[in-house]
Amino acid sequence: MARAERLLTLLQTLRRYRRPVSGAALATETGVSLRTLYRDIASLQAQGADIEGEAGVGYVLKPGFMLPPMMFSQEEIEALVLGSRWVARAAEPRLAGAGADALAKIAAVLPDDMRETIESAALLVGPRVSSEDKADLPAIRKAIRTERILELTYGDERGAVSVRRVWPFALTYLEQVRVMVAWCELRQDFRHFRTDRIIEMAPSEVRYPRRRDVLLKEWRDQQGIPSEP
Repeated sequence: MARAERLLTLLQTLRRYRRPVSGAALATETGVSLRTLYRDIASLQAQGADIEGEAGVGYVLKPGFMLPPMMFSQEEIEALVLGSRWVARAAEPRLAGAGADALAKIAAVLPDDMRETIESAALLVGPRVSSEDKADLPAIRKAIRTERILELTYGDERGAVSVRRVWPFALTYLEQVRVMVAWCELRQDFRHFRTDRIIEMAPSEVRYPRRRDVLLKEWRDQQGIPSEP
């Protein structure tokens, strides 16, 4: 877990307690060692968090502290709400739930008026008609993150079935389908695989020989797609 994420997790944990909680209990709940927990508390205190207590006694967070990165403009909040609602509609349940959890974490550290903006945002996302996914999308996302080869049994639009070894580096969420973008060893070129046409999929522990960001850039250049800002 990245340090920034770890500090936010600790902050969120402290917010749930009105009375002092022991360092050991906090370390267990946040999944870190006691030594790391003490360092993280010191880091939050250095950033202005009003955390009272000490080792052997317990810690309590006084209300009112907000991490500076959690301050957003009105438009930024609306963008976050709209994005979260779109993910809830377009993504599979696991990713949709993660989007909702992320928005809830952000809301928890905002001032009251900004939190009300999230709750009352009148930005709606319409219903989605989608094809049923046969592939394990969390497994695809993991393969992308870890740069691992996938072995596929794939059926194309004509019904022809082929077995492929691919290097997945992107997953595109379109209105009606989801498409995995990968380098195909069989075709020796970039290919797009609709997830509803993946018949079988076997994740591999073998790392593909090129970096994901390099593959993504080459694919963008080939497709004439500008880089994300």
